[in-house]
Amino acid sequence: IYEEVMPCSRMELSQRLAVEELITTEASYVHNIQLCVSDIRAHLQKKELPDLDLEGLFSNTDDILHVSRRFLKGLEAAATQEHEQLLRISALFQEFKEEMETVYKIYCASYEHALLLVESYRKDPRLQQEILETLNATVPHTGASDLSFFLVMPVQRVTKYPLLLRKILENTPTSASAYPALQAAVHAMGQVNANINEYKRRREVATKYNKAEHLTLRDRFARLNTHSIAKKTTRLSRLFMHEAGIVAKTEDREYDDLEEKFQCVVSSVAALKENVASYLGHLEGPAQQYRRFAEYLHGTVFPEFKRRLDRLVCQPLCSLSDMLVGPQQLVKKRLDKLLDYEEIQERKSEMGSVTYDEEAAMNTYLAINALLVAELPRFNQVALQLLGQILCSFSTLQRDLAAQVLHQAEKELEQMPHGRMPVPSFWKMVEDTLRQSGAQLHSFCQTFETVTPSPVTQPLNPAEERKVLSLVSKHGPDKLYQVTSNISGSKDLDLTLQRGQIVALLQSVDTKGNTSRWLVDAGGPRGFVPAGKLQPYCPVQSQQPGMQMPALENSTERRRYSYAPPEAPRPQVATFTPAFQVVAGFSFAARSPQEVSLQAGQPVVVLEPHDKKGSKEWSLVEVNGQRGYVPSSYLMTVPVQEPMGWSLPV
Repeated sequence: IYEEVMPCSRMELSQRLAVEELITTEASYVHNIQLCVSDIRAHLQKKELPDLDLEGLFSNTDDILHVSRRFLKGLEAAATQEHEQLLRISALFQEFKEEMETVYKIYCASYEHALLLVESYRKDPRLQQEILETLNATVPHTGASDLSFFLVMPVQRVTKYPLLLRKILENTPTSASAYPALQAAVHAMGQVNANINEYKRRREVATKYNKAEHLTLRDRFARLNTHSIAKKTTRLSRLFMHEAGIVAKTEDREYDDLEEKFQCVVSSVAALKENVASYLGHLEGPAQQYRRFAEYLHGTVFPEFKRRLDRLVCQPLCSLSDMLVGPQQLVKKRLDKLLDYEEIQERKSEMGSVTYDEEAAMNTYLAINALLVAELPRFNQVALQLLGQILCSFSTLQRDLAAQVLHQAEKELEQMPHGRMPVPSFWKMVEDTLRQSGAQLHSFCQTFETVTPSPVTQPLNPAEERKVLSLVSKHGPDKLYQVTSNISGSKDLDLTLQRGQIVALLQSVDTKGNTSRWLVDAGGPRGFVPAGKLQPYCPVQSQQPGMQMPALENSTERRRYSYAPPEAPRPQVATFTPAFQVVAGFSFAARSPQEVSLQAGQPVVVLEPHDKKGSKEWSLVEVNGQRGYVPSSYLMTVPVQEPMGWSLPV
């Protein structure tokens, strides 16, 4: 009997001690984390040291403290239930495993960065002295010489949970009712640690390739070698085979959907930044006829509006744009690694095995892909929320601005000649004015039914003209399109184009069958652009002096006549010259005799695209017979939309 009872008593005692160790060490751990958050960090915050990165040091210790306090409370409650103690402890670990994994994986992934910060602070005598003073003032009993003493505690604690549980399990009879539950808890916490390690590895891969994107041009050249050139050549070759449909592309519907949403966020943020900048530009330049009213707005209303717009819209928008850079680089790197992965998989299927480096390359792709699939949904959600908040702020600012402008405009309207006119009389005056304008427009249209001079056009520079002529000769004039607004390529094989550029359509669908993304030739580079930012462009068939090309009248086209004064005969060679016209994009009021006023949409002739000092911020132009300088940014080059129809004369 003694031999049977004693081992059982020893096992029960060891089990009780193991449970006690779990609870007491958890209480001590929570106490130390509390000191770290409420004493050490708070003390350093009060010092307001600009070179001290507290967020990088302490990461998400607040979240860890919140979870650990609740977990400790559950352990203490389980300790009072003597008969169901082990079952309750097992259930508690199962209950908290997801929360623990979430908070600890973030902390463990940033732990290496925190250690690098601690090491850098050791090399700064002033910062190190401030940190030592804080430790001596808040936790002198620990004898800690630097912050790493506390920063390592969460890393150690999460890895110790499986060991503590296994110790309890080893001292629990296999016949006990709590034994299966304890086994499940040990396995669950082991899996938590495995997931944390995998997440940490993925983050390290992501960090490595994000750092690589910030290399200088010299560093990039230094990294070039035979192996890297061969690898990039293989990737490019495989990418071309994908686009040509020679080999099938690895499909990942879940990732493709996430990337499409992410790219939508990227393009939305870029478009909003561009539109806000354009919007601010349009607020400049008071209208000539309402100068006093405009001066009041520019002196009082607009400065406050711009200050609020910068703080509530522009700064958050720039921050959001910066947040997108890292995921964008990782998305691009994933494509590179996918091409490597496919190439190695193909080789593996042929040869049956791969080298260690090739296996590592495959694992790198799997790590990046898994990280993006896991984190892009949350990232997209947060980015869309931020974008929505920015748009709401912008709408509110617009509403406030409109109310202020309207309030001031009502005061101005009261002082106008028609401000006190009875409503019926006012509408009668409007109808008479519209009737008179209609008669003038009708007379104007009748004049245009006869011969009208050709529009004043400004040709492209020789290089651009040669490019357009090349596109016409390769693809024909019916394939030419013009870019209606700036395009910033966000995907691989996307083109970045400026407004006004001429391209030739190659295919009105991309490789996935998407008809809103077209393949075009930009006179050299070929790639995809949004179909919505293209409009048909027709080159004008210009005539050399001395040529006459009358067009026969039919049901759809009137007869056009061209006349040229007699000259010496010269070769009659018809060429295609794109017709462009320079117009004022915004109204401009001259402020000195050297300047000339413009109205929005007014055609101008650029005499010199710079001032006398060579600055391209000002251009010398001719408008209605007057010459003067105007801001170059107020001018835009637009095509003559219908070269075969009538155009407004200058």
